[in-house]
Amino acid sequence: MKIRTLVIALALMTMLPGVARADEGMWLLSLIGKNYDDMQRAGFQLTPEDIYSVNQSCLKDAIVGLGNAGRPFWHFCTGEIISNQGLVSTNHHCGFGKLQEHSTVEHDYLRDGFWAYTKEQELPNPGLTASILVRMEDVTARVMENLSDDMSEGDREAAIKKVCAAIEKEAVEGTQYAAQVKPMFSGNQFFLFVHIIYRDVRLVGAPPSSMGKFGGDTDNWSWPRHTCDFSMFRIYTAPDGSPADYSKDNVPLVPKHHLPVSAGEINDGDFAMVMGFPGTTDRFITTYGLEETMDINNKLVYELRTVRINILREEMGADQAVRIKYDSKYASCSNYWKMANEQNKALQALNTMQVKRDVEKEYSDWARFQRSPKYSNALGLIKDGYAARRSVREAQLYINEGLIGGSEVLSLAIRINKMMESNPEMDLSTQDKMFNSFFKDYDEKVEKRVAAAMFEYVYAHMDPDLCPDFLKKANKKYKGDWTKYVDELYKASIFANQENLGKYMLKPNAKQLEKDPMLLAAKEVQDIAKQLREAVSQQSKDNLKRGIRDFTDGILQVNEGRRLVAPDANSTIRLTYGNVMSYDPKDGVSYKYYTTMKGVLEKEDPENSEFIVPARLKELYAKKDFGAYANRRGEMPTCFITNNDITGGNSGSPVINANGVLIGLAFDGNSDAMSGDIDFEENLQRCICLDSRYMLWVIDVYAGAKNLIEEIDIVR
Repeated sequence: MKIRTLVIALALMTMLPGVARADEGMWLLSLIGKNYDDMQRAGFQLTPEDIYSVNQSCLKDAIVGLGNAGRPFWHFCTGEIISNQGLVSTNHHCGFGKLQEHSTVEHDYLRDGFWAYTKEQELPNPGLTASILVRMEDVTARVMENLSDDMSEGDREAAIKKVCAAIEKEAVEGTQYAAQVKPMFSGNQFFLFVHIIYRDVRLVGAPPSSMGKFGGDTDNWSWPRHTCDFSMFRIYTAPDGSPADYSKDNVPLVPKHHLPVSAGEINDGDFAMVMGFPGTTDRFITTYGLEETMDINNKLVYELRTVRINILREEMGADQAVRIKYDSKYASCSNYWKMANEQNKALQALNTMQVKRDVEKEYSDWARFQRSPKYSNALGLIKDGYAARRSVREAQLYINEGLIGGSEVLSLAIRINKMMESNPEMDLSTQDKMFNSFFKDYDEKVEKRVAAAMFEYVYAHMDPDLCPDFLKKANKKYKGDWTKYVDELYKASIFANQENLGKYMLKPNAKQLEKDPMLLAAKEVQDIAKQLREAVSQQSKDNLKRGIRDFTDGILQVNEGRRLVAPDANSTIRLTYGNVMSYDPKDGVSYKYYTTMKGVLEKEDPENSEFIVPARLKELYAKKDFGAYANRRGEMPTCFITNNDITGGNSGSPVINANGVLIGLAFDGNSDAMSGDIDFEENLQRCICLDSRYMLWVIDVYAGAKNLIEEIDIVR
């Protein structure tokens, strides 16, 4: 290389921002040794082998990915094993759906909490799985030897699928394990993950929602926080220790490792690491992708879900039975609703678009010196790919969020239609389990209100050329009276309520089914969804994939030898490290690193369901009955913050100190840095954590679950 070229290239390498920063990184466990010096400087006292080892017990053996039987490698939350009897702690909002499923008006576990004081009282949860990593391996070389740059994207994907299937089969042959090869860095690297997946996971305990969801939507994504966000489960196995479906003969898991739980002090600056299964990040996104995220994805999700959320709030506040049925649905809807809005605010406030523009300019300068169209063409392919799908993406969100997500009956009809398409001879009378599950958490009055509002909103805002005909016809026939239209629609459909369905089941009629208005609407929505998927040419889709892959590859090369870069989160186990840390979000505002129970009482508002404080908590606080869990100032700690890099899926992840002891549970990020999934902001990014002392106090003093306290190794 000529001297001038070398100097410019080195200068660019030192200038490129935004990809890897001081505290950023969701690191793969098997490669954590490369970060070891940084971890030690942050205060870490253990060895890399204490985190990840195939041959000895280590921290990874205590980390649990919570999923479901249908998608065993997708982890909606993380948990950690905290006893030698398979006891698992995770967030309250991670266990919320199971609490809801077990709740009735007579036994309202959402309102009152739930505690099993014996193992016989623990509640089974069919379909819930707990996954633990056995080992991982870099298989990039084996995959790449089957690929070439001149392959079409279709041929490339087929080759990857074939070789990955072979790798996965070899990895688990003759074992009780499950394996999956996951792409990293947009398909520039590949890693094999081997897990053992347990299928008998039982509910053990949770505080009432007034504590577990304290602060509700108001406090969500914000600090200071006082939410007691935990629930507890237990993993069971067959008597020989192998994974098994639920059986009364199953026994508690004897884990390879479990985490001791701290009742000791937490100080500003203490080392903290988070291990878990983060869902998705998009740190390599370009300005073109960011524009789609902000102007279409986040904007429309927030607007559409606002319509649904406002109705659900009103209906749930007026009726306990409705609240029980819809609490979990509401929580799922509202979490991303607020996140989408807060992320857009943070992205604008932090000028993330300009950060990405700077990255692209400097990447382009670097790419010119590579003399390879692979890198010089990447951004052009990405730009054209996003432009080609813009209107399609917008329409897809109206269909998915506004129609499918806006009407549970329409969603049910789509599901049934898909089943009928795959099996034309299907007998609906054999689907009792599906229908019973659906109607258990269904209220027709609420459903009709939501559907009418969502149909009206979609019709008014969606591109008329892409809007479904059934909405156009309804608006014309009923002269904009969407409530009347929905009343007639639900009256005529066999899927609208159990009474209609029951009458049909007594006398099935194929012609009646074919003419069912909800099923006809479902078919039309499916057809439009298919048309939208096909509206963008395969060549455009392939070019976008190739452009993103080549751009990411270029970013990795620019950083090679300069700093480590972590792959985007993709629901595989990761570790992040940092410190407990206060912060100053804006001029004149300073946040300390912890909160106490005093703040719970200060926020109390008996007229606001988000800030109700249980009478027992107030009684115990008045007596200062904090057991052995007060801090050195005599306060009852509730939450704390660290600068760990986290995202969705990390909910419930253990926050572990320098010596491998559990000090808290990660449960949220802060709105000041909601841009973090796209661009990590090291000065503002905070991980909001439940203090382990608050969890222990609730189990011990508040709930009196001495049976659980006795099996936890408490470090004081």
